[in-house]
Amino acid sequence: MIFEQVFNMINVGLVVLDQDLNVRHWNRWMELHSNIKAEDIIGSPIFSCFPNLDNPKFLRNCKSVFKFGNFSFFSQKLHRYLFPFKPDSTFGSEFNHMQQSCTMGPLRDESNVVSHIYLSVQDVTEIAAYERKLVEKNMQDGLTGIYNRRFLDAKLQEEFSRHKRYNRPFSLIMCDIDLFKNVNDTYGHQCGDVVIKHIASLMGSMMRDTDFLARYGGEEFCCLLPEADFEVACSLAERLRQAIEQKEVTFDGQTLNITVSFGVAYMYDEVEHAEALLQMADDALYAAKKSGRNRVVAAP
Repeated sequence: MIFEQVFNMINVGLVVLDQDLNVRHWNRWMELHSNIKAEDIIGSPIFSCFPNLDNPKFLRNCKSVFKFGNFSFFSQKLHRYLFPFKPDSTFGSEFNHMQQSCTMGPLRDESNVVSHIYLSVQDVTEIAAYERKLVEKNMQDGLTGIYNRRFLDAKLQEEFSRHKRYNRPFSLIMCDIDLFKNVNDTYGHQCGDVVIKHIASLMGSMMRDTDFLARYGGEEFCCLLPEADFEVACSLAERLRQAIEQKEVTFDGQTLNITVSFGVAYMYDEVEHAEALLQMADDALYAAKKSGRNRVVAAP
């Protein structure tokens, strides 16, 4: 009686399976999250209601626990979930299914023989959602919501390695808002923030889903373009330049005409490291600034 109360009161899912993997116990937590009453599943194979568990990995773990009396763990980071339950509505937009940390272990009879196994199911959706937000904050620029320099540096190394291994093309575009200091000095830093967000939004809307736009620092941006050759990168840079030039920015009743300078670099075999490609794009950007701004210059 006391065991049954504890079994049904704890805030963890508990399931007991016999050697044929029929359900022998199904606690209240499992009822609530599965919408399956205990009397409707007890005595039936677990696979009758959860066919996703009828897979080699799950079966192998069950066999191992019965045979050796060990424990198996199903990590949320690796497996996401065992039981496809709906998540709490608070995290409905984050995950399609409840994120679960699960343990499988032996239950022994009076002869010390493993006669049953148990499954414990812990809802870790809130923790997973929090971790995801931390990761996103670590990758995103706080002002614009696009990627930050930390993410760009890591992604650049990844694309460089991919090029060296598979000889896949990729390009970089560095760009900088022209005379941005004048904007801050004339209209204030709030206006400067509006301009930066405007540029980020406009550029992001014109790039492919496979491209990566990052705020490199201050008023400088970097576009990493996987699978894009030199001509594609130069064409995109010119389209971005024209779109920014033609789109006015309004702040506090004032209309501003903003221009941006671009430097383009393409990854080829002689480039020895990722930082060299970045430097090539930056040098091309500097040349664009020096030669009059509001233009695209390609690295030689």
